[in-house]
Amino acid sequence: MSTKKLFLLFISIIGASLLSGCQQIEANSVPKASKTCPGKDPKFSIDFFKTNNQGKKNSKGINNVIIFNPKSAKLDFKVNVGLSHKLYAKDAKGKLRKEYIPKQFHELISDENAKLNGQLPIAAINADYIGTDNKPQGLNVSRGVEYSGAFKNKRSSFGISGGTPNQRQATIQAGRRENDILNYNLVGGNGRFYRQGKFKDICQDLGEFACKNATNRSLAAITNQGYVILLVNDLKAHSEIELSQLNQELLPNMFDNVLQGIASNNCLGNIQEGILFDGGMSPGLHYNQKTYVENLGPIGSVFLIYKK
Repeated sequence: MSTKKLFLLFISIIGASLLSGCQQIEANSVPKASKTCPGKDPKFSIDFFKTNNQGKKNSKGINNVIIFNPKSAKLDFKVNVGLSHKLYAKDAKGKLRKEYIPKQFHELISDENAKLNGQLPIAAINADYIGTDNKPQGLNVSRGVEYSGAFKNKRSSFGISGGTPNQRQATIQAGRRENDILNYNLVGGNGRFYRQGKFKDICQDLGEFACKNATNRSLAAITNQGYVILLVNDLKAHSEIELSQLNQELLPNMFDNVLQGIASNNCLGNIQEGILFDGGMSPGLHYNQKTYVENLGPIGSVFLIYKK
């Protein structure tokens, strides 16, 4: 073989090797990109992180955030309320027992009623307000069984439907949903600040105290792609965080910035619906065997997430 032919053969081998290497790099880059943007990963189920008030991840951020995909086959859901007996228990006449007692967040995420198929939840957030009679005030449904209060038709609630995982849908609206499968797991709340993609500053609706003084926030939002954001802003932990203009208590006019920031930074779509849960002395957030936020007051209900 001539020198010229050997040279051309050498060049073609090198070129093929470089092309193969580039293809390998490109192929390997896809899962890495999806890890940084969960909304682009079809296998994404759930994650926890902290953010500042622009929704940017920050290990010393004031916002404790859980994002999850309701359609993930790796997840399941349940609601727990404060009862003196087993959840779903009936009396001798077959009537559902509803003997309520005050329970705090740590009790509602760790008692026997918090278990699903023998397992405790991987994640939890406080939800409904509690009445002076120790009864939840809003609409609460645990796997199809209702434990509700006087405001169940007036206040909005957050929920995850029943059905197979790929049928599951997150909803926020007032009262029971027309399609009964949407009423499978619901927790009461109050203060709706997104409706069909439109944001509203609900400071006046909440009143002066809840707007500007009781600023420990607990909330849920749903994106147009069906993802859910759970967030607890915990100012009482300020000794452990770096307070700044972008890392402070959340006033209602700031909900839009933090939630849209979280949604954008994680490729979750645009915020469609948003709701406040019980704030002030009630917020609690738990993830992967660690309780990041817990206040001292009893609460009406908790929303629980399980890993299958």
